[in-house]
Amino acid sequence: MAAEAPPVSKEQRKKILRVLVISLLLDLISFTFILPLFPKLLEFYRDLETSSTAPNRSSHTILSRILHLLNTYKNAFSRPINSRYDIVLLGGALGSLFSLCQAIASPFIGRLSDTYGRRRALLCSMAGNIASVALWVAAVDFRTFLASRVVGGLSEGNVQLALAIATDISDDSQRGATMALVGACFSVAFTFGPALGAYLANLSTVATNPFATAAGFSLFLIVSETVYLWAYLPETLPALAKSESKPEKAHTNGSTSKPAQPQPSAEPTRTNSLPLLNLTHLLFVLFFSGMEFSLTFLTYDLFSYNSARNGRLLGFIGLIASLLQGGVTRRIHPLQAVRIGTLACVVAFFMLGRLQTQGVLYGAAALLAVTSATVVTGLNGLSSFEAKSAERGWKLGNHRSFGQVGRALGPLGFCSLYWWAGREAAYTVGGLGMLGVSALVFAGLKRPPMIDKAKKTS
Repeated sequence: MAAEAPPVSKEQRKKILRVLVISLLLDLISFTFILPLFPKLLEFYRDLETSSTAPNRSSHTILSRILHLLNTYKNAFSRPINSRYDIVLLGGALGSLFSLCQAIASPFIGRLSDTYGRRRALLCSMAGNIASVALWVAAVDFRTFLASRVVGGLSEGNVQLALAIATDISDDSQRGATMALVGACFSVAFTFGPALGAYLANLSTVATNPFATAAGFSLFLIVSETVYLWAYLPETLPALAKSESKPEKAHTNGSTSKPAQPQPSAEPTRTNSLPLLNLTHLLFVLFFSGMEFSLTFLTYDLFSYNSARNGRLLGFIGLIASLLQGGVTRRIHPLQAVRIGTLACVVAFFMLGRLQTQGVLYGAAALLAVTSATVVTGLNGLSSFEAKSAERGWKLGNHRSFGQVGRALGPLGFCSLYWWAGREAAYTVGGLGMLGVSALVFAGLKRPPMIDKAKKTS
């Protein structure tokens, strides 16, 4: 059989990838600004609403009700939980809410991109992101801040649309490397974004919102990204991209408002079951996100880590992950990446359950960096082989939705086990769960043959 023609020219692909990488870095750096600010930010709103001088003070505010529910949950444990973790729990609850909103919205955003095009869906998503960050800039009370997180969760489609665009412009032999490039943007952003956000939080310009400087710069990045995408990102959905490339079929006013009509497209050779890939993604993220969220508890309990030392640990993970994404993950098969990453995570879980020294902690962190650099990138790559061009947005969005469900449930479940049964039992259960995920990967997932065929003919 003849080799499949490349989806776009080499020059066009390079141009689109450059736009994709720059926009993702702007988006993810802006997104990670808030991560190190959560404790102080939530303390600010809590103190504001409990202050005797606060206007319209009430014991029935949204924040007071959430804190009451969290304290009721915390007090249900027989093992005492340090009050230091009240804010951490609140941050975790907000993180779960954000992930749940993403899980709901992702399939719809994906279907929108399959119908009206990647470019239009991405610009609509950016409009929601701008509204979300603008609400954060104006958030002088917790209610407004909560609204910004809900709007952000329901409109955040950049990552899944970036994956769909990356798939649109890549042939089978290029797919894994392109997915790794998207993953590398995550690692770079999580290495530098939180540090920049923490720095900007020290620059107070608005008394009623001490975090307005960080929020304002985040808004500047998001608006810049939107203008950049509007100016330089072409349509990549094959049905629309082909029609727009023919001048005789162009609309007289340059509009592309009509939905993409279903076009006959080659049915991909089915290798893996999409439900199985989605289940693997959900289970992996369920255990991994729970472990991620518990790291701050573990480092405080064992080594009395403060925010700065935790920041260095997370920066170490991000740096190694970004190096691996750029140098290793993009060169290996997606299935091999998933297998390596899940096995590394199993070992890391058991190390964390029994560690006594900071050297072992950083050894486990290095293994977690391997996991961060491989598993989700590999699963995205495998999923991209199971969808036709006309359904990529929806199927990749649905795949991401399953991961976000795991991210919404993982922290609550794992930390509950941590407090009920103790550190060693929690990480042992997590390690066994991840061992089950690894077994599912080795026994249930297969290597798509089209990659090998593409490499032989390239």
